[in-house]
Amino acid sequence: MGLAGIELTFLVSEISKQTSGYYVNNIYSINQDSILLKLHHPEKPDLFLVISSIGMWFTGIKIDPIEENKMVRRLRDDLLRLKIVKIEQMGVERIAYMTFAGFDKEFVLICEFFGDGNILLCNKELKVLALLHSIAVRHRELHVSSTYIPPPQKGLNIFDISEENFTELKTVSTSIAKWFGRTFGLPSKYSETILRSAKIDPDATGNSLTENNIKDIISSAKALTQDIVTGNHDPIIARTEDGFDVYPVNIIPDSEQEKIPSFIEGLDRVFSKVLLEKGRATKTSSLDKKIADLQSKIDEQTKAISLVKEKSEKISDVAKALFTFASLGITRIDDPAAAEILKSHNAELIKERGVPFLKIDSEKIQIRPESSFPAIASTLFDEAKKQSAAIESIGSLRKRNQKEIEKLKSQSDTTKSASFFTEFRKKEWFERYRWFFTSDGLLAIGGRDSSSNSAIIRKQLGKNDKVFHAEIFGSPFFVLKDAPENIPFDTLNEVASATVCFSRAWREAMYGMNAYWINPDQVKKAAPSGQFLSRGSFVLEGHKNFIKAPTLRLAVGILYHDERYVIMCGPPEAVKKICICYAVIEPGSNDMTETAKRLRIEFIRLQEDIAKQFDIDDFVRALPAGESHITETGNTKVEPA
Repeated sequence: MGLAGIELTFLVSEISKQTSGYYVNNIYSINQDSILLKLHHPEKPDLFLVISSIGMWFTGIKIDPIEENKMVRRLRDDLLRLKIVKIEQMGVERIAYMTFAGFDKEFVLICEFFGDGNILLCNKELKVLALLHSIAVRHRELHVSSTYIPPPQKGLNIFDISEENFTELKTVSTSIAKWFGRTFGLPSKYSETILRSAKIDPDATGNSLTENNIKDIISSAKALTQDIVTGNHDPIIARTEDGFDVYPVNIIPDSEQEKIPSFIEGLDRVFSKVLLEKGRATKTSSLDKKIADLQSKIDEQTKAISLVKEKSEKISDVAKALFTFASLGITRIDDPAAAEILKSHNAELIKERGVPFLKIDSEKIQIRPESSFPAIASTLFDEAKKQSAAIESIGSLRKRNQKEIEKLKSQSDTTKSASFFTEFRKKEWFERYRWFFTSDGLLAIGGRDSSSNSAIIRKQLGKNDKVFHAEIFGSPFFVLKDAPENIPFDTLNEVASATVCFSRAWREAMYGMNAYWINPDQVKKAAPSGQFLSRGSFVLEGHKNFIKAPTLRLAVGILYHDERYVIMCGPPEAVKKICICYAVIEPGSNDMTETAKRLRIEFIRLQEDIAKQFDIDDFVRALPAGESHITETGNTKVEPA
């Protein structure tokens, strides 16, 4: 399966709309042909966009890196923090042009979804800076420092279909479906659907068409393509001969199928499964090779044991035969009569450079011919024992290799059944800010930076809210949402304390600071005439209700909210009351990353199964800016859901 040009037209339009105002927050490697863009917006939930050689789609999962993608480092260097300003498609070609701009820079990411696929990073003049696959064919050449040249256009644009396009078809005996799909670059699933909708046999020959047939085909083609590109979808996932495919419209109603909420969600499910299966195959192939190599060694060792055992037995047989020589009147081993008996045991007396050997099959054992038969037999028995010792050594190696094979097979089975991905947890709107629930269950949100400070006041402040600010430069705004007429005393103290703790006071360990709260109508969003307000700043007028924050203490906890677990950071009293576990922090000597690592370790100790779903970044995001240390940890009386 793969993307059709008309499907890409819809995706380009939809992805353009959804990514408006977003910038690139991070880029991850999936495999050699696929990357994941984490897109961030100051006021909207993060988006995760997969760009692969097979297509582009929003995803709800993060696939663990399967292989290193050679472009990721360069893409991070050039695209991080840049906004997606434009996504285009030329005609109906399976090529998307994504333009990223910002900080006086502009780059174009060109994604080709035909053949083996390709991803190319270009500057605004379309000079290639990096690419997945270099190409050197008759009609174009692509490599670093070349100028991007698209492939020659194949077929006609289905969006411009007209009766003139069918002049050739009316004169040929080719099947209509084959000609139509090739001429307009449509996969058979769409070309045949268009013809069936026009009540025309797809296998009929072109020269059998009438003028009315052509008009019906054009009408059917326009209706289908219009539905697909405008999002008038009835999407399904259907089983095909090659596995599963995603259809934006239900064109195969009699198939084994499943209805899905959206075409993009279907792409995520089917295409992500393709990447995961490819990843499992990649990871297990190296294990399978190791298993095959070890099995080859075991086979060789088994064969060696058999050969050594056979040699040992033959040497012992010759040694035993020597004891019969005396009874046959043979006095020396170099007697002709002895030679005949030795020959019957595939043995002979030889000399090499004057040194006598008893050769038994291919094994040569040095002896002294003048020695007695018991002495020579003793030498042979000693050699047989050495051979037996070698059998034990080879057998020990074989057992070790067999255990390693069992271990690798277990790893292979685990790999085949492993998920290799994590689901992106849905986030509440307030999680893009500082936030916590007070002991009385009220929501408080605060700014992380000047941008979110501004967004809280301009977009989130309601008439029943209360605005908090610390009496220090560099304080965030905190907003207590939907505050009751008589605000509980504990709630006021908690929000005031949080406002101080998330300010510059924490970083500089400034104890004993004050905070105050005011009503929404006391916040003026415009500067007085002739004055200027920096971003995230506002004019606060009227009476201020001051509250002292005598100490700097916060707590981090795991809260069960809206059928999922989240990390909350706020006043210790609130965290201990509603979270399942907690850790109290104060200004200290560990940076944010180190504190986050220690918090995760403590929470795994307290609630292992729940805490393991969070990574270090989740804890870092919850912490106040500056250094901290943990003073207390524990579980609460709140039971895990």
